[in-house]
Amino acid sequence: MSDLPDELPSNPRELRAFAAALLERCAKLERLLKRAKDARFGRSSEKLDDDQLQLVLEDIDQAVAALEAAEDRTSAIMCEKRASARRANRGNLPEHLPRIVETLMPVETCCPRCESALHEIGVDESQRLDVVPAQYRVIVTRRPKLACRSCFGVVIQHPAPERLIKGGLPTERLVAHVIDAKYHWHLPLYRQAQMMGTHGLAIDRSTLAFWVGYAAQELKPLWYHLRESLLASSKLCVDETPAPVLDPGRGKTKTGYFWALSRDDRPWAGPDPPGVLYSYAPGRGAVHGLKLLENYRGIIHCDGYEAYKTMTNAARADALADVKLAFCWSHLRRQFVELEREAAPAPAPVAHEALQRIAQLYAIEKTLRGRSADERRAGRQAHARALAEALKRWFEAELGRLSQKSETAVVLRYALRHWERPHALS
Repeated sequence: MSDLPDELPSNPRELRAFAAALLERCAKLERLLKRAKDARFGRSSEKLDDDQLQLVLEDIDQAVAALEAAEDRTSAIMCEKRASARRANRGNLPEHLPRIVETLMPVETCCPRCESALHEIGVDESQRLDVVPAQYRVIVTRRPKLACRSCFGVVIQHPAPERLIKGGLPTERLVAHVIDAKYHWHLPLYRQAQMMGTHGLAIDRSTLAFWVGYAAQELKPLWYHLRESLLASSKLCVDETPAPVLDPGRGKTKTGYFWALSRDDRPWAGPDPPGVLYSYAPGRGAVHGLKLLENYRGIIHCDGYEAYKTMTNAARADALADVKLAFCWSHLRRQFVELEREAAPAPAPVAHEALQRIAQLYAIEKTLRGRSADERRAGRQAHARALAEALKRWFEAELGRLSQKSETAVVLRYALRHWERPHALS
């Protein structure tokens, strides 16, 4: 929000109009801020998820911009003041973007007095960000047939290039674009079909679905290769997240799960490249994790979900592997963050102190980042171990004085229940 103009209108009518606009602006911002406050601190049933909260914040920003635009049209001084601020704060555009240089020459290039040719003594240059909207095009592949006039039957032609879908319409770039829009930007295929329709392309949703399914089959060897590479790691992060799935015949959705295996040893100067593997399953039971982690030997970095403990016990019972669990500090820390957030604006002393103590462990881990495994272990034993042991004793003491039915007690029991296992900071 910009400041008020340096000089208020002197004309009574203009002053009344200015005051009315200001009151309107204040009332609108108060409504939007109330929505944001309700989204953050309201009752659980009234709270908005992160995406909805972002929409509220966007509404506030848009309202401010609309009011500033109206002021800019009525006050040249305010318009220039804001323009200067925008030029100073927008930063530099990335160097890799192509530059289209437009040179605007004056209509007259001769001196208005003596009519001599004018020469350049300087230049004012500005930059704006532009976009070329998506443009569909047709790739016409011509393969001329060449024949010999002297030799009968000699015909030479370039072989037809390979296609992802033989006899199909799309290029590989178009299929990749559809897949990226669907999975990266969450743009459903029916909506993509509607967008293509605005370009005069009558391509049905089922056709796009066929392209995606065909490409997925071609990518399966890469998926298996990535899984094999990840399962060769000494440690893996494993997590599962719910996803709504259409339930044909019921007109509703059911809950499926994406299981994820990930490896990223870059902060620890590890030799293996990072990688993430996703696998869909209709549930989050141990049977699905066991199938994904079949024959794995190493450490599973995870939260305290019981299925991971079942998976570990099953692996040991079948003598398939020596699998260990390393429970994740960030999952525990997140619960204290939620306790403090839900208590706001009232204080949450236990959650607040827990976060401060965990922050000390994170600070030590930050100093060890990039060092060898032996150096990290020595640093943790020298600096982090005493803090962790003190944190456990503090958890036990706080749990003893709290109501066992309180949400804070639930989180403390979660922490102590998983304490004897190895832990991993992340």
